[in-house]
Amino acid sequence: MEIKRVFDILDNLKISSSKNDILNAKEKQSGQQDGKKWVNYSVTDFAFSANAVSSALLYLGLKSGDSVAIMASNMPQWNFVDYGAQQVAMPTIPIFPTISGNDLKYILNHSEAKIIFISEKSAYQKLVSMEGELPHLKYVFSFFPVAEVKPFSEFLELGNQNSALDTIEQIKNGIKEEDLLTILYTSGTTGQPKGVMITHKNMISNVLICKDIAPFRIEWRALSFLPLNHVYERFLNTLYLYQNVSIYYAESIETIGDNCRELHPHIFVAVPRVLERVLERIISAGEKLEGFKKKIFNWSLSIAQRYELDGANGPWYEFQRKICDILVYKKWRAAVGGKVEVIVSGGAALNPKIERIFACANLKVLQGYGLTETCVVVAVNRLGPGNSMFGTVGKVVENSEVKIAEEDSEILMRGPSLMKGYYKNPEATAEAIDKDGWFHTGDIGTIINGKFLKITDRKKEIFKSSAGKYISPVAIENKLKESKYIEHCMVIGEGQKYASALIIPSITNFKEHFNKNNIDWPGNDVLHEHEEIKKIINAHIKEVNASLAPYEQLKRSQLIKGNWTVETGEITPKLSLKRKNIAEQNKEIIIRIFGEGE
Repeated sequence: MEIKRVFDILDNLKISSSKNDILNAKEKQSGQQDGKKWVNYSVTDFAFSANAVSSALLYLGLKSGDSVAIMASNMPQWNFVDYGAQQVAMPTIPIFPTISGNDLKYILNHSEAKIIFISEKSAYQKLVSMEGELPHLKYVFSFFPVAEVKPFSEFLELGNQNSALDTIEQIKNGIKEEDLLTILYTSGTTGQPKGVMITHKNMISNVLICKDIAPFRIEWRALSFLPLNHVYERFLNTLYLYQNVSIYYAESIETIGDNCRELHPHIFVAVPRVLERVLERIISAGEKLEGFKKKIFNWSLSIAQRYELDGANGPWYEFQRKICDILVYKKWRAAVGGKVEVIVSGGAALNPKIERIFACANLKVLQGYGLTETCVVVAVNRLGPGNSMFGTVGKVVENSEVKIAEEDSEILMRGPSLMKGYYKNPEATAEAIDKDGWFHTGDIGTIINGKFLKITDRKKEIFKSSAGKYISPVAIENKLKESKYIEHCMVIGEGQKYASALIIPSITNFKEHFNKNNIDWPGNDVLHEHEEIKKIINAHIKEVNASLAPYEQLKRSQLIKGNWTVETGEITPKLSLKRKNIAEQNKEIIIRIFGEGE
């Protein structure tokens, strides 16, 4: 059948698929004390539950056009609500469970959400603290047991007892591809969240243009761990369902490795920080080797760091690579389950060094580029000779246009995946999309070899020194993060004589280093003051500075304690820095850095 609306994918699965594991998650079994077990949901289960959601929403008095909020972690039930709401023309409002109370109140009131589905007690506590301040919100249900909140099972039973299949079918028949699918509130790094209006056409056009990005097969399993609340993972989940690929939801970011080895996935999507951590663990394991094994590992790593695509290094290099594969690289693949055919990376710039190393080990990483406003994919690297280039985000997808603005090299985009606009915010919409339909992305870029898009900067993140020199903090931060001893970092120096950096050292990797070298552990709270740590990180900064222009070099850096997390507000859910928040939290340190002279 022709797919024009997102819920058409589910209707198509009902006809074409008999899978008993289309959606899967680990769930605690009632009456059992031995932890969680994988629970599989078939296509039939999915369709039945989506219909129950549609029926229950109608029974509770919600009407087409009313908003349905989902504030939960990844799970099959997330999809039940999403597709159930779609079928009765109710746009979903995905909300990150870790969102601040102020942003939560703003989003629920701005979207006029009538009902919300949660998965954690902390979400309910935030709602309780806003009692009387959410005039539109009428119902709260929880996927997992939360005291005083009605369970999702009761909501489904309400739908089953008041089934309205004929009404659902009538509403579905009236839904057009241009109709609203969801409103995605950007977490942003400054200001109030903006509600990005995504239509069925936006999502489906991107699914159809990316349907052959990987050699999907019916037996494939996808591991999903980035938040469904973000358009990136949600789009890929929609693509998986379109391709009849089974989706397994990881328990958490921390369990990715265990889940990979347990499930042997064929595909997953990640942000660069996740891939950086994978590489850090691989290198850390190699450093523990001794004698001949360590020599082989180091040789394999040096081979990987010189890898070029499409056999460009020549036959002798490829012969050495095959030996490395037999001795080393196959173990790297085993660490992520042994069957991974494609890893998709997005959300931020991926260090080309990681691309090379993974590609050499036959872990194909396809870096892409897009924004919430473009329903994700604007450009992406592809499989096959001549279809990929390290350090770029690949070719622009065929149904979209990209041009580089002459005045400032900003990337402009237009195409069928471009949002309908910002919800209730025509001024912001007019500012983002010009009269000719070009969306101004805020990213700076260039086209390499006439076909590969390269992102060079983020317009709002570039800063100017007091000498008038422009500095790109992201590029320097990527070089700093090549050290496993740096957990987080942020380059600063706007309006100053020189650039500097705030650095959070990696507790895990320094503990290992101290243990290996018989150095007494000073304790987490004073780690940033230890001379051994300063020596190691300063040596790395010296290496980084050698690759930078004089005006970019870090004249000072400051190690700070603590951590930057989504929950505490220093990073966004896709692990981008909230620079304004970090600067505000560390303003006294920053004053000292630039007040000390050169």
